[in-house]
Parts: sequence; C-alpha cells; structure tokens
Amino acid sequence: MDYDKMDVDAADEMGSPASGSGSFSAFVSELASLHRRSSSSSTASSSSPPLSLASLTFLSSSAAAPLSSFFQRIAAAGLPTSSLSAPLAASLSAHPLPAAVAYLRLLLAPASPLLSLFSPLPFLSLLLALRKASSAAAHDATNPNSGSGNKSRKRKYQQRPPTARVPSLLPEALSLLANAAGRVPLEEHPDARRSLVDTATELMAFDVLAAVLGSDYRAEAVPDVVRTLVPVVFSASKSAARAAAVEFLVRNVVPLGAEEGEDGVRKAVAYLPRCLAKKAPEKSEARALAVEAIVEVLRAMGPYEREGFATYVVAMARGKAKGRLLAVDLVLAMLPSLLPSEGDDCGLQEGSWGLKFVRLLVERCSDSVGGVRARALMNAAQVLDVLSERGMEVDQLQEVTRIGNMGLGELLRLRCTDDKAAVRKATLVLITKAIRLIGRPVDELLLSAMGAACSDPLVSIRKAALAAISEVFRNFPDERVTKEWLQAVPPLVIDSETSIQEECENLFLELILNRICQAANLKLEDHSIDMEDVFPEGTLDLLKSICDGEVVPCIKKICASLGRKKKLKPLLASSLQNIITISESLWLRSSRPIEKWTAPVGSWWLLSEVSSFAPKSVNWKFLSHHWKLLDNVGQDGRGKVCSKEEPNSALWAVDRVSLLQTISNVSTELPVEPAAELAHSLLTRIENFDMHLSELDAHVKSLKTLCKRKAKTAKEGESLIQKWVKQLVCKAVGILDDCIKETSEAGGRNFFTPLSGKVKGRKETSKSMSQAVIAIFTIGSLILACPTANVQSVIPLLHTIITSGNAEPRPKNLAGGAVSFKELAPSLYIQSWDTMAKICLVDDKLAKRYIPLFVQELERSDLATLRNNIMIAMADFYVRYTALVDCYMSKITKSLRDPCEVVRRQTFILLSKLLQRDYVKWRGVLFLRFLPSLVDESEKIRHLADFLFGNILKAKAPLLAYNSFIEAIYVLNNCLAHGAHSESQGRSDRGPALFAIRGTDERSRSKRMHIYVSLLKQMAPEHLLATSAKLCAEILAAACDGLLNVDDAAGSAVLQDALQILACKEMRIHPNICTDNSEMDEEGGGDGGTASALMAARGRAVTQVAKKNLIQLAVPIFIELKRLLESKNSPLTGCLMECLRVLLKDYKNEMEEILVADKQLQKELLYDMQKVDATSKAKAQAGAAKVAGPSRATPAHGSGKVDAAARATARSVLKEVNQNTPTPPLHSMSVPKVRSMLGTGSRRPAVLESVRRLQPFESDDEN
Repeated sequence: MDYDKMDVDAADEMGSPASGSGSFSAFVSELASLHRRSSSSSTASSSSPPLSLASLTFLSSSAAAPLSSFFQRIAAAGLPTSSLSAPLAASLSAHPLPAAVAYLRLLLAPASPLLSLFSPLPFLSLLLALRKASSAAAHDATNPNSGSGNKSRKRKYQQRPPTARVPSLLPEALSLLANAAGRVPLEEHPDARRSLVDTATELMAFDVLAAVLGSDYRAEAVPDVVRTLVPVVFSASKSAARAAAVEFLVRNVVPLGAEEGEDGVRKAVAYLPRCLAKKAPEKSEARALAVEAIVEVLRAMGPYEREGFATYVVAMARGKAKGRLLAVDLVLAMLPSLLPSEGDDCGLQEGSWGLKFVRLLVERCSDSVGGVRARALMNAAQVLDVLSERGMEVDQLQEVTRIGNMGLGELLRLRCTDDKAAVRKATLVLITKAIRLIGRPVDELLLSAMGAACSDPLVSIRKAALAAISEVFRNFPDERVTKEWLQAVPPLVIDSETSIQEECENLFLELILNRICQAANLKLEDHSIDMEDVFPEGTLDLLKSICDGEVVPCIKKICASLGRKKKLKPLLASSLQNIITISESLWLRSSRPIEKWTAPVGSWWLLSEVSSFAPKSVNWKFLSHHWKLLDNVGQDGRGKVCSKEEPNSALWAVDRVSLLQTISNVSTELPVEPAAELAHSLLTRIENFDMHLSELDAHVKSLKTLCKRKAKTAKEGESLIQKWVKQLVCKAVGILDDCIKETSEAGGRNFFTPLSGKVKGRKETSKSMSQAVIAIFTIGSLILACPTANVQSVIPLLHTIITSGNAEPRPKNLAGGAVSFKELAPSLYIQSWDTMAKICLVDDKLAKRYIPLFVQELERSDLATLRNNIMIAMADFYVRYTALVDCYMSKITKSLRDPCEVVRRQTFILLSKLLQRDYVKWRGVLFLRFLPSLVDESEKIRHLADFLFGNILKAKAPLLAYNSFIEAIYVLNNCLAHGAHSESQGRSDRGPALFAIRGTDERSRSKRMHIYVSLLKQMAPEHLLATSAKLCAEILAAACDGLLNVDDAAGSAVLQDALQILACKEMRIHPNICTDNSEMDEEGGGDGGTASALMAARGRAVTQVAKKNLIQLAVPIFIELKRLLESKNSPLTGCLMECLRVLLKDYKNEMEEILVADKQLQKELLYDMQKVDATSKAKAQAGAAKVAGPSRATPAHGSGKVDAAARATARSVLKEVNQNTPTPPLHSMSVPKVRSMLGTGSRRPAVLESVRRLQPFESDDEN
C-alpha cells in the first residue's frame, strides 16, 4: 500500500473554525464510541479499532488554535486522555503516515499529557511507519510507472486521465519527529531510543539526531548515534550521505566533548577517533575514506585529544597487520597538522610527534607484511615532499630516517630487491621523489638495484624503475650514473609494452640528445685550450658512453624510431659537426700533428645515425674536408704507422666507417661532380685490397649509393653497379687463385726446405695471404650489396679451401687439394666459410648442397671463431630456409654447451630470437637443452636465461614448464630407466650426456635444484598441485614398482631430486599463494574486492585439494617407498623422512589420522619434528641472548622442556625399534581413506598402479 496516497475529502471542511468545530464534534463522537466499545468489551486495548481516515486527517492537518485547547475539550466531553492511545496505536498499522503525523502533533500540542499519551510500542510502530514510507517513496522515485500495476490497464485507444500526486506527509512527519525527539521521555526506554536513532540515521534525518543529542538523555544516546553513523562514514563511495554524516560528527558530536560537558559524554567523544580506527575497513578505497573522516574529526578536537589519539596510532603501528596498515595511512594524514606552521626545524625536534611519526613510518618500511611495507614506502615518499617543502636539509633527513645502523640508502636498496611487487614499486616511487634529499654520492648498490628493476617481469615496476633511474640521472649525471642509465634504459626500447618504448625514447631524447644539442652554438674563444672547458659538462662523457658495444643496437633503434617520428632536430647534426670542428681546431692550436688527432669518441658514430633524418643539416664541405683528412692519413700510415705503432689506427678506421655511412645518408644532397669523384676514390681503395675488414662494408655500401646518385636513371645506376662489382670480383678471384697456388707450393716445400730457408718465403706468403683474406671478405660484401652478381668462378676456390685437409679423394690437378688451409691459413679458412655462407643466402640451390657441411663443421671444428660465425650463419639460414635447417636443430643446440663462453652466449641469443619470432618451436629436446643455461658458468648467460624463462617463456608458453618438468628430472640426471624419457633422449647420440648435470655431490645437486626452482616459480598453484601428484605417481611409485632402479646411480639421483623437490618451499601450496594480488599486497588497487575474493576462494580450493592428495595419494606411496628403502638399507631413507617431515609439519594435529596405517612412522616423524623445533628455538633464543647480553640462563631453560619431550619420544621409538618390529607392508595395513577410493583386496602393485592413475582434478567431488 502507498502510504503517501490518502483520501482528503474533509480538507475543505477543516479550513474554517466552524467546520473545524464540526469535525471536532465528529471526532469526539467517534472517539466516544470507540471508548465505550473498549470499556464494555473484555479484549485488550491493543485490539481497539483504529480511527477513521477522516479523523486522522483532521488531527494531522489541524491548525495550532484547535490543538491548543484540544485536550481541554476532550476532558469537557467526559473522555479520558488515555482513550486516545489505543485507537492511535491501531491506526499506525491501518493508516501509517496520517496516524504518525496525528500522533506527533498530539505529543507536541500545548499541555499534552506526555506520560499518559506516550508509550514505547506505539512509538516503535510510528518509527516503522516512517521507514516503510521512506522505502515506498524511494521505490516510486526509482520506478515512477510501477505504482499502478496491472490493475490499471486500459484498453487500446482509451486515454487515461492524468492523476495528481498527493503531497507526501513524510517530510512533515520527520519535522514533527525532530521537534518531539527532545520532549518524549526516552530515558527509561533504551529500545525506543535506539530505534529512534537507527530510524533517523537510515532516513538521513540529521535534525532528528541533533534533537536527540540536545535532549536530557544525550549521555545515553551518544554511543548509539556514533554506532549508527560509522557504517555511513565508512561507505565505499563519496556520497552526499557520507559527507553529511562526517559533517554531523564534526559539528554536533565533537562539541559535546567540551570541558564543561558531562563526564560520560566527554569520554565517549574522546573515544570517537579510536572507534573509527578500530572499525575502519581494509580495502584501499574504503580505508582512505576512513582516514579522511578520522582526520576531519581530529581537526575539530582539542590538542589534548589529538595527542592522545597520536599515542594510540603509535601503539596501533606495533599491533596487528590491519592496524599497522591503517596506522601508516594515519601518519601521513596527521603529520601536517602535527608539524609547526613556522620555524626552520621542520618540527622534528627530539621528542616531537613529527619526529616520532617519521621514524614510525621508516620502521614500517621494513614490516613483515608486504602490504604494510608498500604502503609505508608510498606514504614516506609523500612525507618527504612535505618535509622538502619546509626546507629540510640533506644531513637532517639522513639523521631522521636512520633506524639503528641502517640509513635511507641501504633501506631503499633492500626494498628494491623485495620479493613483493608492490614493495618494489613503492620503493622506486620513493627514490624518484627523494633523490634530491638523498644527496651524493648515490650508492652503487642502489644504482644496480634500480637498473635490475628495469628488467622486472611486471610492467608497472619497469615503468617505476625507468622513472626512478632517470630522475637520478637528471639530478646527478656523473660517470657512474650515466653508465648504469645507459645499460638499463635503452634496452627497454624493445620492451613488449608500447608505453615503455615511448617513454624510453622520450627520456633518451631529453637526457642524451638534447644535452648534446647544447653544443650547437658554441664558439671557440681565443684562450681556450682544453675541450672539457669548452663544451658543456658531461657532453663528451655522453658521447663516449653511447658507443658501448652492448647498448649500440638499442641506441640505433631509438634514433631510427625518433627519426621516423620526426623528433630528431636538425640542431643535433649541427651540434655534432660543431663538436668535431672545435676539437680539430683545439688540436691544431696546440701545435700537434694532425695525423694523431681523433674526433671525440662517439661523435662520428652518432652523426652517422642521425644524418639520414636531417640530410640538409650536414655540410658537404665539412664531410669532404674530413674525408680527405681521414683517407690521406689512412693511406699514408697503411703498413707503417697505423698498423702497429700508432694506437689511433683503430679509431681512425671506425671514424672512416661512420663518415662513409654519413656520406651515404646525405648522398641525395651531394653535388654530382663531387659524388662521382668520391665514388672513383672509393673504388680505387677497394681495388687495392689492403684496407681493414671493418671498413669494407661501409666502402661498398657508400660506393653503391654514390653510383645511384651519379646515374641519371635507375637502370643506368644498376648497370653501373654491376660493372664495378664484376670488375672487383674478377680481381679478387685472381688474387685468391694465386694465394691458393702459393700456399700449395709453400706447403709442399716445407717438407724439404731447410729451416734457414723459410723466413723469406713466409713473409711473401703472409703478404699474399692477407690480400687474399681481404679479397674473400670483399666478395662477401659484394654479394650482399648486389645479390644478382655472378660469383660462380669463386665457388670452386671457396670449396677447395673449406674442404682442404679432408680425406675425400680430389682431382690431382686441383690446386690446394693436398694442403690444409685450416692449419696453414686459419684466417683465410674462416673467411672462406663466412663468404660461402653469404653466397648461400642468395642462392638456394647452393644452400641445399652446403648446409650439411656447415652443420658438420659446427660440430667438429676446434676454432671458436669459426663455430661462432657458423652459428650466426645457421640462424640466418633458419630464417631463409627453415625447412632445410629444422632437421639439424638437435645438432645446432649442442652449441649451448660449447666450451667457449662467446659461442654459448651467441647461440643462446640467436636461438632465443628465433623462438620469439616463431621460426623455432618449443618442442622436442629444445626446451630441455635450454635448462642448463640457468646454471651456466657465465653470469651473463645466467642472466639471459633467467630473463628468457621468467619473462618471455612465461608469457609465450606458460604451460611448458609444467608439461616438461618430470622429463627434465630424467634428462638432467641422464637417466634412461623410464621408457618415455629414454625414447625422447635417445634421438641424439651424445646429447643426453652433454646436457646432463650428473652427480650426487653438493655442487651438482644445487645446480639441478636451481633449475627445478626456476621452473616451479613459473607455475600456477593448480599446476604445482598437479606436478606434486605427477612426482609421486611417475617417480616415487615407479621406484616402488621397480621401474626405477634405486640401486643405480642415475635412478637414485632422480629419486633424491624428486624428494627434495617435494620438500622445497616453492612446491608448498598455501591459501595466500593465490592471493598475492590482494589488498595487502596488490600492485595498484584496481577492483580489489571481487578479484581478491575470487583469488582467496581459489586459494582455499587448491589448498583443500592439496591436503586431500597428500592423504590419499602421497602418504601410501611414501609408506611403501620407506619399506623398500629400509629393506635395501638405502641412504635415501633419511631424505625421505625429511621430505615427509616437511610435508606433514602443517598437519601435526591430524598426524594420527593421516598416518593411521603406520604408527611407527608417525612416532618417528613426531620425534623429528620436536627435535627440529627444539633446535630452531634454541638458535632463536641464543641469537636473542647474544643481542640482549651475556646471560645464558634463558636459552637453556627455554629449551629444557622441549628436549625432555623429545627424549621421551625417542625412548618410546627406540623401544619399539629394539623389538625388531618392521614397518608393515601396505597390503596388510588398514587405511580407510585409501581403501575407500581404491577398493579392497588389491595387492600392492595394483594399489600403486591405481594410485598412479588418479586424476586429482577430475575425481575431486568436494570442490
């Protein structure tokens, strides 16, 4: 029923006093009739009939004049006042709102007999009526068309007349209730008082609550008001109701705690902030709103109350995790109000609340709970902002943030490597904001930690690390910081996250390129001599640092991306030219020979990278001048100065390569005649076959570009290129042919020539050999620059060299067939293989013939350089001829175990790139052969392997670690006992032995465990559970059935590894393993509620399944395996007992139920657990005693009871052992839970076979 819709037919009658008098007469008549009926009847007053709607309307709408004499006229009519109570109470159910208004008007009428008219039950009915009316009004506001329902349906084309909505009486009723709340006697009726407060809070009638607090019973009502307002204050959103509730607490409740107030009220108000803190929620958004409300309440309180609550916050910060989390938020919110508004000491004097709060926050940065640590670090960053605004000095900050012997830098370094993601992110944010206050010098370990965080698996942490280390570089651009920044940031340009790539490019542009641009307008002064004084500070160091070989590919990619986005300014090219020119001028000013001058390291290289995007900014006169200078010096010193005696020869060669690259980039802007002249000069230099190999590719590329610039049409340019390529190939073939003949003759003479006659011939051979090496390399460069070139005349010569020394028959007239170029000329031999690989890349028919030779040479060659080059060639072949090379993958992967570190690293990088580009699939033995790289002797390879398995593989093939885990155990131990694994390992000849880490020594076992742990970290909790079941079924049960020979060294190692894996902490499944992203440890907040609840439910489900599998699957196998190992007196018995102890230590109270089949094993495990607990407690007490002082009584006394219990258990165990009571076999035991699942009457092998076949996820009917 809609309580707002009433019939008001008598409204006009009540408008005049006359009509009011008449209505009063009707009302008196009705009341008298009801009174006579109730007097003559034996029923209770509660069953009295209600008043009519007309009477209620008269009472609820009467003016003040009639009500002023209402009770006198009732008495004059001979009716007692109590006769109103029963009809009004009944009317509250029949006509709620009119009756409520009428009842309240009567209570507020002058000379109203409150004691006889007020009763708790009618008052509660009145409050209930108001609640229902409010709900109905809210429902009508939400669904305006739902009130008519189906009864008011009209026919088609029948128009429904508009109905006027009757004004609601609810506002009037609430207004009357606010006036009556302070008058009604609620001191003796606590239920009615609480209901009144609850109703007022529910209806947001704060004027009613204010009236309650202004009444005589406010001392009893204050706790009720606070109790009802707390849920509104802690609502999850910033609603108007929440804001009104907080404002009510501040303006109406807090002032009641003034000194002149009542003692009980003052205590209740003073306790208000603590009440809010105790009931504050844990979720981040709701907690933030709670902190905001608490702070607003505190601001309205006096200093004494604020200090009392501050003491409570300090105590709360050392309590439970929930309180500590709230305390660090309260510290941040309260700190500004606790610091003085003026002064130079920032309010951090000894003993001040500001100092206490800052130190409390720093202490919580090392909290045991990850969420508290993360929140404390985040808040510390904002606190440092507040302190820095107040002018805090670096020395004072270091002193304030020092806790014991740990300073701020050491704290940040430890938190940068925290195991919780949210903590690492918060630490990086703190570094970003506090770097200016940390001061110089920046700790090297902290720098390394920030650099390592740039390769973190989580995107948010990589972003935070990028911002942190860039802020350090921005403030302290010294050599150490520059080096670390360049090693950490530029590699992020190939990150999988696009936003990180863009941020990396922008930071490189800001911090590197824009700084170099500052040298564009520099002018050389007359007195300048030193370059460091001329250029801006750090410019030359930046240029030198960007040439580091490890970051060069990344910087090239950054420059190319910035150039495509048109972010590279022409000013950068002008700046680099100015740097080179000023450097040359300063050198000549000091009267030093120009032959020994070198440009600042990195200037030519960077100019070659940016010139293609700003060709018009590069001056041709500048290029021509320096090309003549560099080319003339190179030709004059060739063979004399620059070969050995001059250390600048390599720098000149590098600069010439960069200069040629620059010329190629700006060739479209060069004049035709200078371009033709330069092309002729380059061709002449190439034809001499006497330049450094590193310059050849640049010369060929530049010559090709200049020929296209010189030609008028594209066809003419191609013809010109073919012409000089053919000319160079013919000359190179001639030189190579002569060298082969000379080497063959020299090799034949060496058997008969006396020792004294070798020197001259060796010098001549060396000269021709060097020229032949350059000729072969030139052919390789030409074939890549011009794939259509005819090199058929070269292939027989290369074949002769690469197959020299083989036992295969050769034609007698073939030169070089009888000598081994590998021994006589290894450099020629290596370059021949490289050139043959380049030719195969452009000739598929030749590739089919020679790829098997490349694979064969990769396996048997003893030259590390050749193996490395062939590995690079095989990677290129895999991209070009995937089907041809795929069958040789098992042989190619053997290079992962090459004795040379460079070859191993190169192989790992190349195969990883092929895997990322999907040319190679994670199938067969490939994954298993990558595993030993996790424990490689080289730290660089280990780092690459960790990144591959932790980042790339986890995203690309998340189930690979789980699917291959059991097989990895067999492969690493080189165990062929299991049929499936021996079949997969037997595909290659020496692969298993090469990739195995055999041995039971500590070093081998630790390496294998490191690999296992790395794989376990990639698994989800459900995969850990399945892996545990597979370990029991496929290894432990196999040992019980005899499929795995535990007497064999390899089989014993496999079993020991399985037991250690089951006992390791990474394998243990707890409920919180699924809730790492919950509120206490979440990265950024997000939609924490639903996701956190789902993850928690998932964790509980997995934990229950894990316990069930342990009891029904693992324990029976362990019992049988223990019997087997004891019968063989195997040393693995101790390992098995240790594994069982770790697995069952969380189920001490259920030990008797789990091990009901073997009481002896139960007692042994309890004894082991007690001994371990006693040892750990003794160590802990000894450590505490060492810190506290020299007293030794406490540790001995503390461990006495535990040792006594352990000795008692030991005596009982030894007593049974001395009785020669062996562990009974499984088939004779009574194991109810196992028997209920596996059936009765089965023998031991059948039991184990059925246990092995269990499917935990499919057969679990409880979840």
